[in-house]
Amino acid sequence: MTALAVLAVAGCGSGRTGGGGEGGIVVGTTDKIFSLDPAAAYDNGSLLPETQVYQFLLNLPPGETTPEPDAAENCEFSAPTVYTCTLREGLKFANGNPLTSASVKFSFDRMVGINDPNGPASLLQNLDRTEATDERTVKFTLKEANDQTFPSVLTTQAGPIVDEKVFPADRVMDDNEVVNGKPFSGPYSIVNYDKNKLVEYKANPDYNGALGKPKTESISTRYYGTTENMRLDVQNGDIDVAWRSLTPSDVDSLRQNGNVSVLEGPGGELRYIVFNLDTMPGGTPEQKLAVRKAVASSVDRDALAANVYKDTYTPAYSSVPQGFPGAAEPYKDIYGAKPNKEAAAKFLSDAGVATPVELNLQYNPDHYGESSSEEYAAIKTQLEASGLFRVNLQATEWVAYQRERARDAYPLYQLGWFPDFSDPDNYLTPFFAPNNFLQNHFEVPAITAQLTAETTEPDADKRLAIIEQVQTDLARDHISMLPLLSGKQIAVAGKDVKGLQETLDASFRFRFGVLSK
Repeated sequence: MTALAVLAVAGCGSGRTGGGGEGGIVVGTTDKIFSLDPAAAYDNGSLLPETQVYQFLLNLPPGETTPEPDAAENCEFSAPTVYTCTLREGLKFANGNPLTSASVKFSFDRMVGINDPNGPASLLQNLDRTEATDERTVKFTLKEANDQTFPSVLTTQAGPIVDEKVFPADRVMDDNEVVNGKPFSGPYSIVNYDKNKLVEYKANPDYNGALGKPKTESISTRYYGTTENMRLDVQNGDIDVAWRSLTPSDVDSLRQNGNVSVLEGPGGELRYIVFNLDTMPGGTPEQKLAVRKAVASSVDRDALAANVYKDTYTPAYSSVPQGFPGAAEPYKDIYGAKPNKEAAAKFLSDAGVATPVELNLQYNPDHYGESSSEEYAAIKTQLEASGLFRVNLQATEWVAYQRERARDAYPLYQLGWFPDFSDPDNYLTPFFAPNNFLQNHFEVPAITAQLTAETTEPDADKRLAIIEQVQTDLARDHISMLPLLSGKQIAVAGKDVKGLQETLDASFRFRFGVLSK
């Protein structure tokens, strides 16, 4: 793992009514919370509160991409297929209940057992079973030996430790139930919760984990329906930090404002289109693949990056972004960097697909930033310019969007990815392994075998070769998703805010505990 570390308020309202209180910090965002229950949360909006309130066996301190002990005192492979963790002494949740190895076993058993379609259980593909061998010892038995990524998986949204006396074993818990149960053992606890409007946090005096003691006692998160209102509030000092997602025009404007600082962190965000292999156009698997290849030959990523995003994003020609070890560019090599109408038409005609092909393309106007509307209007124009497609664009707000795509409602749909950990596998296994989070019915044994091989190969050079090959095979023979753009982390803060740059690192975690003013 070390060898592959990365080089790399609904509506509005200004003022701080209900904010962080005296000496507190207010963070603004348009990223909506889907769920506070880890079993149902696999999105960046939900990761923000999870990072603050839940403890993990291992975590990523500011500036680090290698997992370090959090609730654990230490973790190690005790056998090629057994990963053993010993917990710190005296751990407890904010409600006073003890946090023991039984809590850890319950958390992972529950995650796998519920297997919610919107949750992160797909990250635990290699977990066979979890055992609590004594009050402080947990053993994970893995299906495949020498898993190079499992320690990092424990730091992801699959890894929060929940209170077995609060959470039901077999169903997802409502957010208000979660807050009322106070099952928090991370750096902060939630003390007031108005979902996707205002969330207030208070430092947890008992936390003594990898993220360190919080530097600010009170933090609030204010949720915005539009980036315009968030931009105005941060430039006027009505909030302290604006974090996800300002438009490129907002960022340009704020760079000229002397009252705020615009800070950047390593890239890793990915924007892409998913194809539902069951419901997309095409009468046979061969015809469906031809449609996907024709779409891949018709998009202009350079135009999207320059015209829509003002080069705050760069073209992505693989699911693994440039800057990660093993990143290739097979979509450029196979389909070209510019639209190729002749190649697209040939894919369709060779498969007997009549044109124009009608594409029902769904996108989300709030979760991935307001520029999504402009982005998908541009994609529609690009596809229809070929004369091969007729595109019907449809937009749905995030919470409904998540539920509907899980019910096969969308033949083609927008998603974005914010990595769980700094390893190229995190752009492969979650997308293309069985039970993957895309929920698009992609499962290919040969690809699964390649993914298993790369995650369990201890030789770094051999592992990189497998990673490069699987990217090529996916682009040439499958295209279950079409990568479009990758981008940096960008946050804006008042000049009196300290510590923000510390959390804009390659762990892709936004940690409130480092902020102060």
